[in-house]
Amino acid sequence: MSAARAGARAAAVTMMKAYREAAAVKVDVYPARPRTLRPPHGFIDRITEATSFPAGVFPQRTVRVEVVIVHGLFDSGDAVAQADAFNDGFMEWVTDDVHAAGANTTIGVVAIEDEPDFVNDWMPPEAQHVYFASRITLEVYDPG
Repeated sequence: MSAARAGARAAAVTMMKAYREAAAVKVDVYPARPRTLRPPHGFIDRITEATSFPAGVFPQRTVRVEVVIVHGLFDSGDAVAQADAFNDGFMEWVTDDVHAAGANTTIGVVAIEDEPDFVNDWMPPEAQHVYFASRITLEVYDPG
């Protein structure tokens, strides 16, 4: 089997960084949850995977990468405007690079959700805050 999971994570990070540079957006990007959080911040929060076994075909993998973009401490006008602009632009960016996770794969944005009460709960209590964030789900399909 291919390295679909590693390719999906790498593609998500590469695409966020490339979009950040092309659109001149100020956002730090990490491949996993960061040790510190200072918005705007983007990171991979979780990865889920499903494998299907169509009759007579090699296993096919679908990897979902959930990216969190933290825009600010609360859903102010500035934070939501930043979220709207980032999410609209990033969706187009991903759509224009459908094979970013590998030549035989496809990647696309399948969901974008506002999280007006995102909490960085992996950090010590004194470092936790309530943020306005977006959760972007990228789906990578690898036919095997």
